[in-house]
Amino acid sequence: MARTKVDLILGIQWGDEGKGKFVDVMASEYDIIARFQGGPNAGHTLEFNGIKHILQTIPSGIFHEGKENIIGNGVLIDPHILHRELTAIRKFDIEPKERLILSDKAHLILPTHRLLDAALEAQKGDKKIGSTVKGIGPAYTDKTARGGLRVGDIIRPDFKRKYEALKAQHTGLLKHYGFDESKWVIDNMPLAEYEAKWFEGVEELSGYRILATEYYLEEAMNAGKRILAEGAQGSLLDVEFGTYPFVTSSNTTASGVCSGLGISPASVGRVYGVFKAYCTRVGSGPFPTELHDAWGERLREQGGEYGSTTGRPRRCGWLDLVALRYTIMLSGVTDLIVTKADVMDDFEEIKVCCGYKKDGKPLAQFSPMDLDGIEPELTAMKGWRTPISDIKRVEDLPEAFRAYLAFITEKTHTPVSIISVGPNRLQTLMA
Repeated sequence: MARTKVDLILGIQWGDEGKGKFVDVMASEYDIIARFQGGPNAGHTLEFNGIKHILQTIPSGIFHEGKENIIGNGVLIDPHILHRELTAIRKFDIEPKERLILSDKAHLILPTHRLLDAALEAQKGDKKIGSTVKGIGPAYTDKTARGGLRVGDIIRPDFKRKYEALKAQHTGLLKHYGFDESKWVIDNMPLAEYEAKWFEGVEELSGYRILATEYYLEEAMNAGKRILAEGAQGSLLDVEFGTYPFVTSSNTTASGVCSGLGISPASVGRVYGVFKAYCTRVGSGPFPTELHDAWGERLREQGGEYGSTTGRPRRCGWLDLVALRYTIMLSGVTDLIVTKADVMDDFEEIKVCCGYKKDGKPLAQFSPMDLDGIEPELTAMKGWRTPISDIKRVEDLPEAFRAYLAFITEKTHTPVSIISVGPNRLQTLMA
């Protein structure tokens, strides 16, 4: 059987684009679904059969029978949060041990990583980056500083000793930062209580398949199995190419799939870029097309734009094609997937950013280091003024909506291959 390649689903804005839905939609066509970066700061919402479920660490193919789901080496795992997710999955009569594999090289988020996250965010004052305070940054810091703990460590006899040594380092830092012990509370639990639940999670995970998943995936490709890789966060939050320092701590572009799963660049197949028909952002950082008026509020309320993990209101704005072209370029996106256009079903007019100006001069490129004072150049388009949520065929979509999609394809030089007309997995059209 011919060797297969790994297809990839990425968010290509600032996150919350609807990646989880499309991993779930497309999972039936694949044998393995693999997460390659991020951690419990993700919130992938799936809707099907009258069920709405949010996944933070588990790959979005977990609800499909007969599919294997891999948490790759590039992912961060908080054992307590993952244990909680696994317990919730069992309520659907699914035994996750039969469907989930853990990389032995995935790093662990310790309870004290979360306290460090809170302490560092508090220190920034009005310059906060908008962290989810899930311990992501401190855990990746320990990873790159070569001091972290990994999933493979939990089944070794010296795990508790290593844990206590790293915890002692963290508590020393917390005291250095002046983060008083009265604040050592996580999810409304004192550190000791959270820690006890964390070790319950460790015990649960020790019973799963813990493998060198880079070899497992290599063997799967050689055997002709189809693999779908799932990213978390959005490309504009990439630690290298995003709006630094208002970014996450991992590579959210296509390059992250190679280091996050241990596959070669030659093994990457199609790259699906998911984007909303408008833009949103959570937390601080530049946002050229942000709306501070009734249009922005209308998008937020009609789109339900509140964080699936944090509940925080999202900032809203018009679609930014300059930024979209940038992320398409970075990841070699082959196919676009548009979501949440149905949110604008009753809009009389829709605007799209096709260029920038700064100091009266046009700018052709998106430059994450030079977004201060940017003025978006907006093109107005006619709204479709027709509900699209129940439409089953692309040819039945309103003419104004099809014109909107054609405009995006023309400006990005990338086809819109899949269209979401609602949150349910059945509300999906293949162009």
